[in-house]
Amino acid sequence: MKRNPLIPFALIAALGIAVMLIISLKGAKQADEIANGGKKEEQTASTKPDEIYAQTCVSCHGDQLQGAVGPNLTKVGARYSEDEIKAILQNGKEGGMPAGLVSGAQLDAVAKWLSEKK
Repeated sequence: MKRNPLIPFALIAALGIAVMLIISLKGAKQADEIANGGKKEEQTASTKPDEIYAQTCVSCHGDQLQGAVGPNLTKVGARYSEDEIKAILQNGKEGGMPAGLVSGAQLDAVAKWLSEKK
């Protein structure tokens, strides 16, 4: 019995088309994520105040809240209420504190955490 010589070629072609479709669908999904500006990462951002502080505040306020370029924050809760700390984080402060470094749930978490430093 002779086998049809086109069957192996047809199987290879079908497999190649399937692989191309899978790869292109995965690429399209990644392109959508890139087009959205990485908003998916924003949603999964940490709300642990010490991690947020380490990412956004350490360079100015030091790793132990001791102050460096920015003021000492070890007893900031004794000077400002939680709402005042939120306002400073949102609006900044004269002397170099930039506005809007944290927002949303991160803002609430950091303000609460800092207000407990007395």
